[in-house]
Amino acid sequence: MTTEYSRSPELTERALSAADPVQAAHLVLGAVLAVDAVRLRIVEVEAYGGDPAGPWPDPAAHSYPGPTRRNAVMFGPAGRLYVYLSHGLHLCMNVTCAPEGTAGAVLLRAAEVIDGEAEVRARRTPGRALRELARGPGNLGQAAGISLGDNGSPLFDRNARIRLEPGDAVRVDAGPRVGITHAPDRPWRLWDAGSDAVSAYRRSPRAPAVRSAG
Repeated sequence: MTTEYSRSPELTERALSAADPVQAAHLVLGAVLAVDAVRLRIVEVEAYGGDPAGPWPDPAAHSYPGPTRRNAVMFGPAGRLYVYLSHGLHLCMNVTCAPEGTAGAVLLRAAEVIDGEAEVRARRTPGRALRELARGPGNLGQAAGISLGDNGSPLFDRNARIRLEPGDAVRVDAGPRVGITHAPDRPWRLWDAGSDAVSAYRRSPRAPAVRSAG
């Protein structure tokens, strides 16, 4: 179902620290990620919870086993960038949420390029359509020029290289998260129903089969 969502007046670290992962996903959807001269409007996100001791146990989340060196940022303050390497190839970005000590994050899945198209194209495979430049979490990380050294970056520091800025309200659709084996049917993926930069849904072949209504 598509609904009109009006975000709060400000997307702030404080708002994210008070939000559960799905609420945070609504706040982040439609926001603008600014990385130097490149500006990307976020059009697709996924919410991820935490470990079994937390309020939103999520076996699909990196934080599910509890704090580790890799996922420590997810247990830290809200409004930080959690960067991880996927399949040894792609850098993916998350925005942390929830109070410090409680894990929660929003995966950035796709974006539209607002500014810096030439710079983004120099990082991506030649010949891509504009809508494809930042479609998919790995492509989005590449388009933004993110590195593992950006892990933990504060996103609300006006002087920082990477910033998260409020955007306009969007028409929101929701559905299951892409390509995960555990908890595959939670409707924790949100996207802008009016954007052609949203990625296609693909269910993991290792996920349990969907049960029929009958």
